[in-house]
Parts: sequence; structure tokens; C-alpha cells
Amino acid sequence: MSDHEQYFTTRFAEDARRARMWRHLGKYLARFVPPEGAVLELGAGYCYFINGVQARRRVAVDLSETVRRAAAPGVEAIVGDALAALRTMPSAQFDFVFASNFLEHFEWPVLDAMAIELRRVLVPGGRLGLVQPNFRLQPGRYFDDYTHRTIFTDVSLADWLAANGLRVTRVIPKFLPLTVKSRFGGLSFLVPLYLRSPWRPMAGQMLVVAERPPA
Repeated sequence: MSDHEQYFTTRFAEDARRARMWRHLGKYLARFVPPEGAVLELGAGYCYFINGVQARRRVAVDLSETVRRAAAPGVEAIVGDALAALRTMPSAQFDFVFASNFLEHFEWPVLDAMAIELRRVLVPGGRLGLVQPNFRLQPGRYFDDYTHRTIFTDVSLADWLAANGLRVTRVIPKFLPLTVKSRFGGLSFLVPLYLRSPWRPMAGQMLVVAERPPA
């Protein structure tokens, strides 16, 4: 079993709580997705987001074979390295690119190369949505995941995107609890209320949305 497949059986095992949570998150994130657009999810894993999104075209990329098994009918599943996959894609083809708990697994040279490709594959005015652990909120637990390589905060992530030619349109420093393994994980029915509340206990994840400026 590869290191990546081993990760799916330990740190990122399939969890019904996560699936229930993503049903609510998908509805929240739908505001950023044109129904007739094309959507790409990087690090799609169990395809919780991409399977539920309404779009003309849906593409899921992950290094694990899990993505092929998890992808719903109509979702194009690509098994492979995200940066390599991006480099094979034509320019300006996606209206929305999404990744959750993804960028922190890479070193800076790969991240900087990926930023170039992300901007390139977005259509002018297309959006990039990122849900990420926010080091500023949970520094003591950030590296509980042994595959984390790079630190991001809501400020550093927004600045990095802007430095790579993307216009940041929304930053929510406190978006979600750090993990479904927290006490909140079993209370997924409270997710809509949590997202509407200005008071978000146990928050450890942020949401940052940016767009490729119109041509």
C-alpha cells in the first residue's frame, strides 16, 4: 500500500459525519458556483463536495484511487498528482476551482507552481475557493496531521493569492472547526446555524475565495 493510500486508512478514513457535514457545506458554497459552469476539485478524496455540486461539468483530481471509486456518475475522476494534472489542462476552462485541506500538504516550490496553473485554468472572472486549516487559530494542533508541510493563516493565504495575480473577494478566518473528530463532528445538523453565527467556537478552518480578474 502506498503512503498516500495508507493516509486514507489512518488520518483520513471515510467518516459518515464528514459526509453529512459536506451536504450542508455544499449548499453554502453553491453561491460561488455558476450552475452552467465547469467545476474542478483538487484533492477530492471521497468526493464529498464535487458529487453534490450542480454544474455542467465536474472534474475531481486526487493522488489516491479512492477518487475513482467515490466519484458519482457524471464526475470525471483523474487519479494523479494535482500539479501534473493541472499542467495538462487547457487554459480558461473552469468557472470554479475548489480545494479543502489541500495546500498545506505541499512545499513552497510546488505551491508557487500550482498558483500559476490555478490562475491559468480559471476563466476570466472564475473563482477559486479554499477551505484551509488556519494556523493562527489552532497552532497547537496544526501539525497533528503528519502530512502537513506548510503553514497558512487567513492573512498569509490571502496575500499569497494576491501576489499570484488573483483578486481576493472573501476571507472568513473562522469558518469551521478544525476537524470532524472534534466534539462538533457529531452535530453536523448544526452546520447551517454555525455558518450563520458570528460566534464560532472551536473554529480552526478558514474560507478564502479569490477570482481571476476579468481579461
